[in-house]
Amino acid sequence: MPYKLIQVGTGNRGRAWCERILPPNIEDGLIEVVAAVDINPEALVNAQTYLGLLPEKCYTDIGQAFAQNPADFCTVVVPPAFHESVVDVALAHNMHILSEKPIADTLIAACRIAEKVKRAGVKMGVTMSHRFDQDKTTLRQAIRSGQYGSLDYLVCRFTCDMRQFGDWGAKFRHEMIDPLMIEGAVHHLDILADMAGARCDLLFAQTWNPAWGQYGGDSQGLVTMYFENGVRATYEGAKTNAVGLNGWAREYIRAECREATLIMDNRHIEALPHDSQARSVYMREGEGVGLPLLEQPKWSDAWLVEKFVRWLEGGPPMETNVEANLQSVALIFAAIESSRAGQTVKVQDFLAQAQQAAGRST
Repeated sequence: MPYKLIQVGTGNRGRAWCERILPPNIEDGLIEVVAAVDINPEALVNAQTYLGLLPEKCYTDIGQAFAQNPADFCTVVVPPAFHESVVDVALAHNMHILSEKPIADTLIAACRIAEKVKRAGVKMGVTMSHRFDQDKTTLRQAIRSGQYGSLDYLVCRFTCDMRQFGDWGAKFRHEMIDPLMIEGAVHHLDILADMAGARCDLLFAQTWNPAWGQYGGDSQGLVTMYFENGVRATYEGAKTNAVGLNGWAREYIRAECREATLIMDNRHIEALPHDSQARSVYMREGEGVGLPLLEQPKWSDAWLVEKFVRWLEGGPPMETNVEANLQSVALIFAAIESSRAGQTVKVQDFLAQAQQAAGRST
């Protein structure tokens, strides 16, 4: 029997859920969409067009939608500032939750949501889609295979020429205080932590907006991380460069392992092996051994929907369950704090303080 769900949010990003993310899982018999909600009635046409919902199953009132349509879980595809209010409605109806990133618009709110979910005894997952893209998954498997020896450090580059107002899709990104961290690095720092294979201990960041960047907040950033297992990572993020070298879904990640340098660049992955017989070897990128990308039917969000359903069926928790995903939210807000204070942040202490504050407010 497919799991019944209510889609909350059908405009902008919600359209992608209606059009591309949910349909493969409907076709596989994993889910059935029983209702959709959006405060903009015009956006509900996406649920009707791509999910085949009848107009009477499309609502602008979330309370009415949940009361009239029993379901196993809901999706949360609305701006982060409204995530907690949707979670509250879902918990009132004893529903499981699958949410877009980030968990919330502040670290304390994210911790508060995680605590509410834990107390309610329901399951909540977060769709960190980028970590589960095809090229990142292939590189992660190569690192974890042990074939290339232990991991020393990671370098990630995400650089774009999107300096003009409106270049970065929705205009709200140009009006945010910390657009790079919240809309870009939320994925990239998560990927680096996942590949490092440990929680982040120390983080130092500098973020800024150059004079030519038409943003209301910081569009550029450099971040250094030290993980609890000794792995280190650096991140370069830029939305206002002269040219784009590695834009969305075409990031550069270099993993320096004992026996090889692994490079992912524009969706191509190669291994440059260490030559133990030579005193020193110099190679250029592109001269290594190409690694084929892994193949499977679903990637990113569609794959995560399936992972969530398997969890509901009694399988292992999805890797990005809400409790685990607090680590990712902590990274971006630690980076923001580090840049503003000009100091290194102890990430786990930073998160613990937010959890304590959240506990006092629930």
